[in-house]
Amino acid sequence: MAKKLVKSRRQFLQTTALGSAFASFSLPLIAAQKAADFTANLPESMRQAGKPFSNYGQPSPYEKDIIRWIAANQDMPGNGVSWSPLHELQGTITPNGLHYERHHNGVPDIDPATHQLLIDGLVEQPLSFSIETLKRYPQTSRICFIECGGNSNSGWRSAPIQSSAGYAHGLVSNAEWTGVPLKYLLTEAGIKPEAKWVIAEAADGASLNISIPIEKLLDDAILALYQNGERLRPENGYPMRLVLPGWEGIVNVKWLRQLRLTDTPVMSRDETAQYTDLMPDGSARQFSFIMDAKSLITSPSLGMHLSDNPGIYQVTGLAWSGRGKITRVEVSADGGESWLDAELQEPILDKAFTRFNLPWQWQGQYAVLQSRATDDSGYVQPSREALVANRGTDGFFHYNAIVSWEVTEEGDINHVYPF
Repeated sequence: MAKKLVKSRRQFLQTTALGSAFASFSLPLIAAQKAADFTANLPESMRQAGKPFSNYGQPSPYEKDIIRWIAANQDMPGNGVSWSPLHELQGTITPNGLHYERHHNGVPDIDPATHQLLIDGLVEQPLSFSIETLKRYPQTSRICFIECGGNSNSGWRSAPIQSSAGYAHGLVSNAEWTGVPLKYLLTEAGIKPEAKWVIAEAADGASLNISIPIEKLLDDAILALYQNGERLRPENGYPMRLVLPGWEGIVNVKWLRQLRLTDTPVMSRDETAQYTDLMPDGSARQFSFIMDAKSLITSPSLGMHLSDNPGIYQVTGLAWSGRGKITRVEVSADGGESWLDAELQEPILDKAFTRFNLPWQWQGQYAVLQSRATDDSGYVQPSREALVANRGTDGFFHYNAIVSWEVTEEGDINHVYPF
């Protein structure tokens, strides 16, 4: 890199017993008015009655800019994506109205009173389930992320894209999903010995269908009816969807209508022409279901400005892995020359978002902020150089390289490649 980087280790502040460096460092504060002036100048909100009750809560109008950013096909508006604004959120749970979207032919309008799930194919007894019938089965809840296989794919480009963190890497969201463990329904139908795959089909205008190994459906798969405690939103699969913790979004089929057990995969468009990558040796990387460990600094990040120099800034972000729990997140301010462990915020859950934090003292120096995640399988998030060396430059899916934010001496932040 052309700019000179200062070794970062001493720039990060050690946390106290309270879990924060701010016990010994304070931010500039506006001096409080005298008590008499404070009581004499009551805000308008204290001078009148508030608004009445509502049947369903909505965000404050002052937060109207925190939205999903939509990128749809002009010729086919129902085909496209909308990104979750990760850079505007805190904690680990994504609100239902901000969960990312990926649609192939729009959001279908499905009447739950008539919708059925059919399980057939290599089973002893084909079965059909209504929504009301499914609600009578034992339910389970699971907090986990769902990530589109194409998330962050702009990283394969030769030049770094200049988009906010969530609008380049926000095809991933984390929620509590509640529904019926799928193994109950498959066992009830009776699985024939030759059944190795399940073809899941959606009731959308694209008739999306995808092949899933039966072992996953008998493991931790959920037929989800609820998201964060309420019934699924239409754009996220109402009235029912598959949730396969840790696996790429395409197999978490929304608007599910059929599960057909077979002995071979169906080789549909979305597992041959799509969601498959050409490798440098000419082979195809196919059925790459698991989403590998990944992390992203959401603040400070592109589009933000460091106004206080010198100043203390909380480096915070998200880490996740389809292989298990996040065990470590390291942060660097010198483009990976040196690293320091960030604090992992509880709860640390399997195949779910983990938030990390580390206080950083910025003194106007040029810096490149990075984060690097490690999961409990031992997998370490790769650098972009290592990922490209392994996978080539013809990829589109499963990009999980370290993301680099350049901080200029003026406090502006840009996306850069560190080599």
